[in-house]
Amino acid sequence: MPVSIAIDGHGGDHGVSITVPASLAALVRNPDLSLILVGQQDVLTAELARHENKYPDRLSIHHASQIVDMDESPASALRGKKDSSMRIAINLVKEGEAGACISAGNTGALMATARFVLKTLSGIKRPAIISAIPTMHGHVHFLDLGANVDSSAEVLQQFGVMGSILVNANEKIDSPKVGLLNIGHEDVKGNETVKAAAELLKNSPVNYVGFVEGDDIFTTDLDVIACDGFVGNVSLKTMEGLAQMITSTMKEEFNRNILTKISGLLAMPVIRALRSRLDNRRYNGAILLGLRGTVIKSHGSADIFAYSQAINEGYRAVQNQVPEMIEKVLSATDLSNETES
Repeated sequence: MPVSIAIDGHGGDHGVSITVPASLAALVRNPDLSLILVGQQDVLTAELARHENKYPDRLSIHHASQIVDMDESPASALRGKKDSSMRIAINLVKEGEAGACISAGNTGALMATARFVLKTLSGIKRPAIISAIPTMHGHVHFLDLGANVDSSAEVLQQFGVMGSILVNANEKIDSPKVGLLNIGHEDVKGNETVKAAAELLKNSPVNYVGFVEGDDIFTTDLDVIACDGFVGNVSLKTMEGLAQMITSTMKEEFNRNILTKISGLLAMPVIRALRSRLDNRRYNGAILLGLRGTVIKSHGSADIFAYSQAINEGYRAVQNQVPEMIEKVLSATDLSNETES
């Protein structure tokens, strides 16, 4: 089916120099996709003129006069930037002109604005940020990545259910395996919240397989790992830092002397394969799950390839009607309770 997506043209560390060419690349990949570039019209028009646009009929500009800064507080963005590229892009989803919004902007401002404009799905206590991360067996979807630093057992239960629905919809896995991140595999391990969440998940409409530890993340064959946003964000940043350290250390060691340089050349095919498997750009595009609409958070420092991947993630979520699927499942179960304030 045709999909329309709104792009926050000024979001991210590099703004239009990334969002515009990435949008053009996404149009090439998806013939039934149309994009709305949201931002300052003169800036977007000037950037578009620097690139070949093969599909002008599928790319339009929607003017927005303001820009949300990367260090701006959520409250400031919400109250003082009502005509920002971020806010207008989300408004287009609310109004039905776009099926999804993609932004590389300020995470806190994006979540606050998306939640204010779109609201949460009926029964959802807290929205979550979910993304795939590479593992030995492919990838696993990990949530929450920072939307909620404190989560009740019921919220963790909903994270597991929402993650399962997303994977089922986007990857066509009939019964995704769901795990709960903990400090041990045994039922007696963990704090009371995590143990209570495990009991709730055992009685939920998901394939819950039990606790997983931190050292299981990259070796697991699970499809979804749920945790609170504090743990999830720390885990994600640790993974990113470790990957950078490994890359830098390998480069330093291979350049140490002539023999190591020769070894590096001989090992180049393996290094390239490893780099490809661990390339987090392929997994760029975290979904703000649990909202009445699809919002995708791209990494702020994303390059053209990574940002186009975030657009593709939004395209998949719209095609597969992820918010609608979540609401349908919740309405058929007893998980749909009154939302928290």
